[in-house]
Amino acid sequence: MQAKKRYLLVSLGACLLLVAYLWGLQIGEFHNQNHHQHIYRVAQRPGLRLHRQHWPEWTHPLSPYLEDGEQEQDSPLLHHQHTSPRERREIRNNIYKSRRCRMDTCFDFRRCQRGFKVYVYPLPKGEKVSESYQKILTAVEDSRFHTTDVNQACLFVLGIDTLDRDQLSGQYVHNVKAKIQSLPTWNDGRNHLIFNLYSGTWPDYTEELGFDIGQAILAKASIDMDNFRPHFDVSIPLFSKDHSQKGGDKGYLTLNNVPPSRKYLLVFKGKRYLTGIGSETRNALYHIHNGEDIILLTTCKHGKDWEKHKDTRCDRENEEYSKFDYQELLHNSSFCLVPRGRRLGSFRFLEALQAACIPVLLSNGWELPFSEIIDWSKAAIIGDERLLLQVPSITRSVDHDKILALRQQTQFLWDAYFSSVAKIVLTTLEIIQDRINSHISRNKLMWNSLPGGLYVLPQFSTDAAVFPFYYSSLGKSPSQEFTAVIQAVTPLQSQLQPLVKLIIAVAKSKFCAQIIVLWNCDKPLPSKNKWPSTAVPITVIEGERKTMSSRFFPHDVILTDAVLSLDEDSVLSTNEVDFAFFVWHSFPDRIVGYPARSHYWDSSKSRWGYTSKWTNEYSMVLTGAAFYHRYYHYLYTHYLPPSLLTMVDRMSNCEDILMNFLVSAVTKLPPIKVTQKKQYKETMMQQVHSVTGSKTSRWADPDHFAQRQTCMNSFSGWFGFMPLLHSQMRLDPVLFKDQVSILRKKYRDIERL
Repeated sequence: MQAKKRYLLVSLGACLLLVAYLWGLQIGEFHNQNHHQHIYRVAQRPGLRLHRQHWPEWTHPLSPYLEDGEQEQDSPLLHHQHTSPRERREIRNNIYKSRRCRMDTCFDFRRCQRGFKVYVYPLPKGEKVSESYQKILTAVEDSRFHTTDVNQACLFVLGIDTLDRDQLSGQYVHNVKAKIQSLPTWNDGRNHLIFNLYSGTWPDYTEELGFDIGQAILAKASIDMDNFRPHFDVSIPLFSKDHSQKGGDKGYLTLNNVPPSRKYLLVFKGKRYLTGIGSETRNALYHIHNGEDIILLTTCKHGKDWEKHKDTRCDRENEEYSKFDYQELLHNSSFCLVPRGRRLGSFRFLEALQAACIPVLLSNGWELPFSEIIDWSKAAIIGDERLLLQVPSITRSVDHDKILALRQQTQFLWDAYFSSVAKIVLTTLEIIQDRINSHISRNKLMWNSLPGGLYVLPQFSTDAAVFPFYYSSLGKSPSQEFTAVIQAVTPLQSQLQPLVKLIIAVAKSKFCAQIIVLWNCDKPLPSKNKWPSTAVPITVIEGERKTMSSRFFPHDVILTDAVLSLDEDSVLSTNEVDFAFFVWHSFPDRIVGYPARSHYWDSSKSRWGYTSKWTNEYSMVLTGAAFYHRYYHYLYTHYLPPSLLTMVDRMSNCEDILMNFLVSAVTKLPPIKVTQKKQYKETMMQQVHSVTGSKTSRWADPDHFAQRQTCMNSFSGWFGFMPLLHSQMRLDPVLFKDQVSILRKKYRDIERL
């Protein structure tokens, strides 16, 4: 009898231990889930630090509700609602074997000692890729990082299409595991970058790709924070096959959008799901739809068998759904709801950004696109799916100033990183490059303010204060001196030549720190006694390759912020130089100068045209007599592709047009023309042909303008859009920042000459 009692007691104790163990696992799973669910909170008030832990101040009374564990456990609005905790753990553990990968553990930095170069594997014989993946491969191959030499590569991109890993999709590629294992440099995925837009299959939609990515970096859309490897993977946006390859459509915010609020407060139009995994948030939108300023429309009319599964609300909602045009809603609403659908991300995200409609993100656990570099609190409201009913009051609480600031930031982010596949790919590559070169990486200011990280090369400097774009925000000003860089292409034979007169006039400027003469003439350098005696030092640089692009090489001897670029035959007085520099000091990110040109669209030939006619409008200020920041020398040399520079050098033409394209693309602003003296005439630049020794004018050459027309269209093709902007502004000494009487003007001789 005693033995029987002992047996019962031991059995009871074992059962209690088992129950305690299982309960502990459940609690551990809950806490793990709780950590990720609480990470997305709205923080929109100025001055609040974004820790993603709380809703804004106006909803703080809801905090006790959020902190109640049972509420989260019982909530019907959780992600993975159709799977058990054990199944979720198995999914997370099986998706990536190298879950702990970081750059210092799963990346071979030794391959990058010769620079950040990216190799694209050739497409396997007989294989085809989707339109979207071809755009990605083209973007890599068109970038300055691309190499065709596998031995030079720091990073590898698969030729195999991995974008759609839904086994039910027609674009699903089979046997990916065997194909990548056969690559001679696969090395368990180390130093490889894999792109993916869709993973998993109905009805569960897990993040399983169907093959082991090993130690490869994953650039993935709709990635779950549970599976995201921080500072290793890259979260990218979900984009459609129609997304622009280059350039991209502009955002819809215009300068005259006053007041900042729009007709509607909050809008959404999309599917709701009756079967399989889908956002329960979408099924609950009808609770806050009021048909007036909050328009939240869903339809269950999708899929072949939708009528078999439709509920009592379907017919009524389908009818309401058809009454509103989606584009009209987008362009006339202050906020756009972006709930998750089958997956965490959706096309609504990029659509809202482009439309300057502030995204209200309800997708718990979504690692937002480019979260490593972008401060999304400046462009979106990040909410919690469980508090859907609070969204109307939250959006109504945002004041007009904040709405305008958020909308402006959506436009910046759209244009800088999301408007084309090329920008999405380049941003991904630049993020990885910054990790590799962490000692010279871009900071958050550079990524989150104009002109954006893609135009700010940290190899030039890691100090934002030396870039012309940040002077205003940092309370800085450019230096008070300039360096004159003169392009010389004709022999120096007389002290009466325009080059000598130009050097003397420029050297008299009180702002001139030094003069650099780029000797691009085929004749030998003249002796020192041939050069005029000046108060400022003259440095003569003879290039090994006498090319047109060499005039914009970032020589180390240029120490001033301002560069005065001059053709040897430019006719400028000292006062003209001083006044142009005075104007540039107020616009240090732009080209400021004298000779202006314009572009136009030739509808008869369906191409861009170039004109030198003097009209009220201009879009270029030629670098034969212009100021700009020295950073543009570095950007011109290291950002633009070799193909464009080679074209310029082959033609011995268009380098000034290309510089205008570059600066306008960066600033999104036109150059600035300053008033020239009344009798100013541009003299014809004489070139010496080494073969014949005869002098001819390139301006008189009939092919000169034809070449420049060709350049205009080649440049716009590479940029993917026409960056040049027209302006009618001309600044002159009589009006510009000079309050004294006409008899005491500083630069009166400019008008008198």
